[in-house]
Amino acid sequence: MSSIYFIGIGGTAMASVAVALSRIGHAVTGSDTGLYPPMSTYLEEHNIRYFNGFNPENLKQVMPDMVVVGNAVSRGNEELEYALNERMELVAMPDLVRRELIGRNTSIVVAGTHGKTTTTSIIAWLLESGGLKPGFLVGGIPENFGIGCRPSGRSEAGFFVSEGDEYDTAFFDKRSKFLLYRPDIALINNVEFDHADIFNSLEEIKRSFRLLVNLIPSKGALIVNGDDPVAMEVAAGARCRLETFGLTEGCDWMAGNIDVGEEGSTFDVYYKGSLLQRFHAPLFGNYNITNTVASIAVATLAGMTLEQVEEGLPGFLRPKRRMETIGTFEGNITLVEDFAHHPTAIRVTLEAIRERWPRRRILTCFEPRSNTTTRNIFQDELAACFGPAEVVVMGKVHRPERYGPGGSLDTGKLKEALEREGKTVFLAGADPDDYPGDIVRFLHENLQPNDVVLMLTNGSFAGLKSAFTESFQKK
Repeated sequence: MSSIYFIGIGGTAMASVAVALSRIGHAVTGSDTGLYPPMSTYLEEHNIRYFNGFNPENLKQVMPDMVVVGNAVSRGNEELEYALNERMELVAMPDLVRRELIGRNTSIVVAGTHGKTTTTSIIAWLLESGGLKPGFLVGGIPENFGIGCRPSGRSEAGFFVSEGDEYDTAFFDKRSKFLLYRPDIALINNVEFDHADIFNSLEEIKRSFRLLVNLIPSKGALIVNGDDPVAMEVAAGARCRLETFGLTEGCDWMAGNIDVGEEGSTFDVYYKGSLLQRFHAPLFGNYNITNTVASIAVATLAGMTLEQVEEGLPGFLRPKRRMETIGTFEGNITLVEDFAHHPTAIRVTLEAIRERWPRRRILTCFEPRSNTTTRNIFQDELAACFGPAEVVVMGKVHRPERYGPGGSLDTGKLKEALEREGKTVFLAGADPDDYPGDIVRFLHENLQPNDVVLMLTNGSFAGLKSAFTESFQKK
C-alpha cells in the first residue's frame, strides 16, 4: 500500500476519498487552511492525520509516495510548488478514485447539471438495501451511510457509484471529472449552462457530456432524461444500450399517477408503456420523482428485482442540505436548508417546498455565491425562479469585484423585478459588520406562525443557519 498526501484535504470530496483510501490500507495524510468541524472532526474520527496550513515542511516530514492535488489548488501553493520542484508523483483525485476505488468494479456514473447528489445517493442505497454492498463517491453526506465515499464491499463483481461532476479535474487536467470514472452505466439527468468560471458556453458543456457518452462501452448502458432536449441531444451518439426516463409519454421509464402525502410521494412506474409497479419514496417534487425513476432503472440494470427496489426505497434518507429540515421553532416556524444555487434548482426546490407545505407561507433566503450566480449571466432567470416564495431575502453577492463594473449580479435590479411580482424583498449586507444579523432581525420582524424559512446556498451563508437557530433559543 502507498503513502498518499492530499493537498486540500478539507474539501468534502477530498476528505471522503481520503478516508475511503485509508480504509483499504493506504497511509493517508494531508493539509488545508481553516480546517474546522465538521470536516476536521470527520478526519480525526477516522484517524486521518492532517496539517493546518500549507507548508513544504509538511511534505518533507511525510515524504509520500504520491501527492493528490485538489481542483481548488493552483500554482503558487507552497506545497504544490515544493512537490513540483522535487518531482513528486502528482495525481488528481478523480484519477485516484478510478485506479483505487472503481478498479474492476462495474462503474455507475451519475451526471447532469442538477440532481446528481440525490440520485447517486438513491442508487447507492438501493444497491445497499439489495445486499450488493456498493462502493460510492457522493458530493455530499448521504444520511443512509454517514460518509461521502467508501470502497466496494465485494471482492469481485462489485459496483461503484460515482457522482459525476462536470467541473474540471485539477490545475494540470482540465477535463471534466466524470471522464476519469470510465462508466459502464452512465445516467444523464439534465444538461444546462453552469460553472461559468470554466465553461464559456452551453456548447462547451455539451462537448464534455458527449465525451462521457463516447466512453461507455458497447455492452454498457446510458440512461438519459427523455424530458430534457439537451440531454437527449448529447446522448444521440451513444454506441451502447440507450433508455430514457421521465414523466411524459414516450419515455422508456415513466412515472405517473403521482400522489403526495405527508411522508413523501407514491407513483406508478411504467416501462415501455406497461405498468411495472407502484412505489413509495420519502421525497417531494417532480424533480425528485424523476431522480427516483432514473435510480430504479439503474438498480434493475444492476440486477435488482422490482420487489427489492420497492422494499428498499422507503428507507432512503435524503443527503444533508438537500431539502433538509433543520428544525421547527416557536410558532411552528420550520427552517429548511438546500444546496440549490442555479435558477433551475431554486425553482424546482421551491416548487417541492410548496408541494410539501401547500398552505404555509415561504420565506426564501438566497446567497449568490457560486461562480455562475455571482455573475450577471442569470439576471433575468433568477428574477423568474422564486415564484412560490412570498418573501425573498437576498444575501450579499460573494466577491463581486472579480467581474469588474457591471459584471456581477445586480441585486438591486433583481429586487425591483421581484417586487413587481408582489413579493417582499430584503437586500442584506448593507453593513458588512451586521451580516447576517440583519437577516435574522428582518426574518423575526416579518415571520408569521406556520411560516417555512428556506435557506439556499452552496456555502455557509456567513453562519445564517446557526444565527437564526440561536435567535429562537435566546428569546
